[in-house]
Amino acid sequence: MAEQPLLREEADERGVLRRALPHLRPHRARLAVALGVALADSAALVAVAPLVGLATDALLDADRGRLVLAVVLLAGLAAAQLVLARVGELLLIRSGEEVVRALREQAVENLATAPLRFLETHRGGDLLRRATGEVAELAAFVRLHLRNLVSALAVLGFTLAVLAGYSWPLLLVQLVVFLPPTLLVTRWFQRDAAAAFGGKASAEATVAATFTETLTAREALQTSRGLPGWTRRFDAENRHAVRAARRALRVENRIDLVSLIEGLALVALLGAGGWLVTRDAVGVATVVVFVVASRNLFDACTDLSQLVGEVATARTGLARLLDLLAATTAAAPAADVDDLPGRGELRCAAVDFGYRADGRALHGVTLAFPAGSRTGVVGETGSGKTTLAKLLCGLYAPDAGRVLFAGTPLTALPERQLRRRIVLVPQEVRLVTGTVAENLALVGSAPDRAAVERAVAGLGLTGWLDALGGLDAEVGQRGARLSAGERQILGVVRAVLADPAVLVLDEATADIDPATAARLEHALDELHADCTLIVIAHRPATIARLPRVVRLAGGRVVADEGSGTGRSLREEKVRLA
Repeated sequence: MAEQPLLREEADERGVLRRALPHLRPHRARLAVALGVALADSAALVAVAPLVGLATDALLDADRGRLVLAVVLLAGLAAAQLVLARVGELLLIRSGEEVVRALREQAVENLATAPLRFLETHRGGDLLRRATGEVAELAAFVRLHLRNLVSALAVLGFTLAVLAGYSWPLLLVQLVVFLPPTLLVTRWFQRDAAAAFGGKASAEATVAATFTETLTAREALQTSRGLPGWTRRFDAENRHAVRAARRALRVENRIDLVSLIEGLALVALLGAGGWLVTRDAVGVATVVVFVVASRNLFDACTDLSQLVGEVATARTGLARLLDLLAATTAAAPAADVDDLPGRGELRCAAVDFGYRADGRALHGVTLAFPAGSRTGVVGETGSGKTTLAKLLCGLYAPDAGRVLFAGTPLTALPERQLRRRIVLVPQEVRLVTGTVAENLALVGSAPDRAAVERAVAGLGLTGWLDALGGLDAEVGQRGARLSAGERQILGVVRAVLADPAVLVLDEATADIDPATAARLEHALDELHADCTLIVIAHRPATIARLPRVVRLAGGRVVADEGSGTGRSLREEKVRLA
């Protein structure tokens, strides 16, 4: 089995900022300007303390000129800081939102192009949580907390630099009293923060996944009376999420101890400052500067302590999102294959494939489908028909062997060339909320309305479409207003509009009434005379009209009968499960 990258429920948060740098580079100019203005705002705030010290000295010396100068400078500084704070906040929020928008778009693009095996390995709710919930939390952090975080860090750094220039002894007293216990509390927080916030995010993702699956399976749960058991499972997961949230809150509350440490540090500062003043080691103005600047220092530390939980949540969310992006980032797209024909033979050679390491769904399958051929694939449920269809379309890569189109392995073809030539119509056709026309236009060629109308007419479905309400009829949320058969008809019309070299129908007419299915199949023969048609079906009438029939059993080809040799299969009325 080919190795499949798996996402861990609790993401690795080591080096998360380094891993995020490639996503920041396209925005570095805007971010640099925003950070520059934010730093200027913080510098203006820190400069207040030295100016207050200047005013204090002027008062003690009865120097009116210096006092007026200090007051004027303080007024100008206050006005400048008001402008810088507003501009810096707007720039930071806009820059952060641009980064978040790019991450959101990248996540959607990566998931849309991720290998089918990756998507089927993970619960849809977990992927949804990473691609939407984590991004939403990052966006909230950017809007509400990013400016405070940048400001607190800058104020802390600038304040320490100012205080070091005034008095090393006082700064040393302040750091000795304040820093060690603060670091201990912070270390106590960090020791359990990753597990607490990571566990909270994982538990919430599990709840989201189960809730999503509940909506998907709601009809089956109601009709089979399985809802009580499923509800108990959801309740258990929800209780686990609540416990995880409470644990994260308890860890976050440890930071409140920093406020007590601040009070003790201020008492120690006043005591040491008064003692040094009496010994003429420092002036009164220096002590005033320390008192004012210490307020900045404590406020910055308080802000940081209060933001620690938000930062931890954002860090966890960013790590989970980056894990998703790393696991789903496609390799560099293959270069276009020169002279690749529009039509050609599709062949699988000695193909093995397994969904799990301990089992194989296909064993040594070798088949050739010449250009323009018509082939039916039959077999009991679980024989490997649908798996073969997905391999033939390049949705899976074989574990062994190769699948080739016109002699070129599908793995060597860029997505654009592959999807232009091979199209799969599955039994369950996916629709988007909108009109019939909008759903039929979901093909690479982006057909206009006239092309859609011609395709519908060519398939003999004009009357059916008129009864449905025309091309502008609403299909409901994800096609909920249409029956399964009507959704399949739209899937077939989409395939006709794509005009592929190979069209694979995997039970694509199983839910359509027999008369309409026969008319569609005949129309496909007429419209795609040069198209290779591979039909997987259980309906005997569908298979009986094909000149070649391949039978699978246990993931192996047990019969391959062309025109004139497939009579035994038809005479058996295509014995299927």
